[in-house]
Amino acid sequence: MRAMLLVNPKATTTNARTRDVLIRALGAAVELTVEQTAYRGHAATLAATARAKGYDVVAVLGGDGTINETVNGLLNPVNGGEPPGDDPSTGRPALVVIPGGSANVFARALGLPNEPVEATGAVLEALRENRRRTVGLGQALWNGESRYFTFCSGMGYDAEVIRAVEGLRGTGRKATPTRYVNTALRHYLATDKRHPAMRLTGPGIPSVGGMFMAIITNTSPWTYIGSKPVTPTPWSGFETGLDLLGLQRMGLVAMAPVIRQILTERDSLPSGRHLVQLHDEAEFTLTASRPVAFQLDGDYLGERESVTFRSTPNALQVLV
Repeated sequence: MRAMLLVNPKATTTNARTRDVLIRALGAAVELTVEQTAYRGHAATLAATARAKGYDVVAVLGGDGTINETVNGLLNPVNGGEPPGDDPSTGRPALVVIPGGSANVFARALGLPNEPVEATGAVLEALRENRRRTVGLGQALWNGESRYFTFCSGMGYDAEVIRAVEGLRGTGRKATPTRYVNTALRHYLATDKRHPAMRLTGPGIPSVGGMFMAIITNTSPWTYIGSKPVTPTPWSGFETGLDLLGLQRMGLVAMAPVIRQILTERDSLPSGRHLVQLHDEAEFTLTASRPVAFQLDGDYLGERESVTFRSTPNALQVLV
């Protein structure tokens, strides 16, 4: 079995010694080629190259951003290729994920340990047994562009927080759970709570306006605060369509019960008259009266006025 391992050398939870151990372990199980990512978007290019060269597996040692790039490289190969079809194994390498970031939402949603060495042990077992799981992905489309996401996207307040944290990371600070929480609190005090910009439309979906924020998920949890899952869309899963939670009020009285509910592990949906909720949808669109912040798998992608979200069933095989 030929495998390419993509290593993000800046992954926050690994060091050079740990990476060497993981590389040796994987190299003993497969015919391994190792590539280090050097710039934003590099993982996508490397993954597309691996697909074009007929690799059986593409493994990723990195965080959710590197995984997202890799997935997009696998589904959008540099030499063109066919779009995702009913058979996810046709012409597309399987994915192996070894968590190395600060949150590792996708890896944890797959049931992998959050520690890279333990996760490597689980992955090696999956390789030996050829144990695969087929997962669906989400796709965001805007202005003639498109990008797949593995676990979530968002427009509005949550993307504004991610933008602020990325700004702090640019100054050398780490993206810790505490930093996200503190940034979210500070940003909440300054955010506009009076003029919602977004409207939801879609095939067979009643139009709903007056939204400040929308979370779109491909699985649950949406994210983690340390070890604690945050579950605004508890019915979301890799085998279903996309889910959405939208907020039409941002005042403290409206927000407090929502925050309490999504921080509680539960099977029921959050309740509240100011909530907009979708489950297992194939497609919908968010439009805004002004440009709003947009994020995808925790990666800030700028401001947008219209984004269409689609579910892509059976998009990828993951060894897990």
